[in-house]
Amino acid sequence: MSRTWTLTKMRMRLAMRNRMFLFFSLVMPLGFLVFGVMIFSKGSPGLVAYILGAILTVTVMGSFWGLSVQLVTFREQGILRRFRLAPVGAGPLLASSILSNYFLIIPSVLVEMFVCRWAFHMETWGNLWAIIVLVTFGSATFSAFGLIVASITNTMQETQIINQLVWTVFLFLSGASFPLAIFPQWIQRCALFNPATYLATGLEAATTNLVSTGEILTDVLALAIGLYAAFEISRQIFRWEPEAKVPRRAKLWVLAVLVPFLAFGAYENAGGTRLARIQHDFQHITGQLSMPPVPRSR
Repeated sequence: MSRTWTLTKMRMRLAMRNRMFLFFSLVMPLGFLVFGVMIFSKGSPGLVAYILGAILTVTVMGSFWGLSVQLVTFREQGILRRFRLAPVGAGPLLASSILSNYFLIIPSVLVEMFVCRWAFHMETWGNLWAIIVLVTFGSATFSAFGLIVASITNTMQETQIINQLVWTVFLFLSGASFPLAIFPQWIQRCALFNPATYLATGLEAATTNLVSTGEILTDVLALAIGLYAAFEISRQIFRWEPEAKVPRRAKLWVLAVLVPFLAFGAYENAGGTRLARIQHDFQHITGQLSMPPVPRSR
């Protein structure tokens, strides 16, 4: 544990020296937030809170892209070889990556919430405990997904291609970029198999204060199972040397990360009420429903 914490502090110091990291982790999400609120909120505090949930999702999911690129760069430059001489096992190194990313996104999350509360007149802070829990598990889970990409790719070019493909699915098929409720029904049903959907819809419900304890527990359970699977797989196939190659059979292990979300998606499609709740909440926020949201039993 002491090695993990030492590595975490070192990784945080290295990140803070990188101006590009500061831009993409703090300035760019804040710019998206200001743009989204000014264009789409129409002066509605409810829509401001909803947009905040979407931007928080993008901020948290940024761990996926940043970690994969960083670790592949470290491997190509021989930096990981120096970590190994410490000696440090793959577990502490990967855990420190997740922890450092979590601590580094907290300022961004706080700035975005304060801007919405005081500059854009958001009426409440939303469900704070739900936001904290979802940000924590979401950051860890998507960081672990990034670790898997870093473990199976051999070059930066390959990493960028895979990142772009996966990020597109995360961003556009979850409700993080456009409200999931406006898509056709078949797209909404497909989105239930997407890990990012559980983070996006959870944060949007939490920031608008339309979330129940049961819903948060479902979202957190899905993210936690995905985190455990992704971390263990990345730990098993992690490579220190650029010359080491991942066997093709090992790459099939990555499919195991999708199993929990396939199960959750199948359940929600078969008899869940998530899509109905998402539709009802969006209509309530946009003023299409005059009645308050229905009480949630789950």
